[in-house]
Amino acid sequence: MSELAFAQPERRSFLLPALIAIAALGIAGGLFYLYIAHHTVKLAITHVAVLPTHTVFKSDSKLVGHQDPFQDDFYVLATLRLDNRLNDPVFIKDITATLTASDGTVTSTSAVEKNDLDTLYTAFPALVPLASAPLLRDTAIQPGNRAEGMVILNFPITQADWNQRKSADITLDFYHQDPITVAIPKP
Repeated sequence: MSELAFAQPERRSFLLPALIAIAALGIAGGLFYLYIAHHTVKLAITHVAVLPTHTVFKSDSKLVGHQDPFQDDFYVLATLRLDNRLNDPVFIKDITATLTASDGTVTSTSAVEKNDLDTLYTAFPALVPLASAPLLRDTAIQPGNRAEGMVILNFPITQADWNQRKSADITLDFYHQDPITVAIPKP
């Protein structure tokens, strides 16, 4: 009896298609990295100055044990540098800050508006030597350019509360991009 022989097709090698697929993925990944992945908006704090204030509101009351009302305000002047590495301009929508106190209490504030700066400088002249050119809302930063400016933040705390804080962050909100947050360093 003769052996049965079945015709089998020649075995194909998948080495060449696999190498082509790996090369295509490598090229796509390289193009993604080159044009998209590392192009971001970079935010850094270059300088921080602080001014604690204690304001006492005098009254004509002569009651025994009466204490004049007071208010503690803590001003943080942070100079921010914003590098636009995107291929599109970015527009600053809002500048806010969040302070987490040592007891876990969270306080949020918005940066002082341009129209309020002169009034603030008049009320607290000690801020003037600490101040520099402000970083304003609605500022446009063109692709490849940099914007740098100061923001003033007001927290209703004392110097001791600031020194014992858990964290403090500044957030820039943009019109067409995700917000960016940077931590205010502790001294």
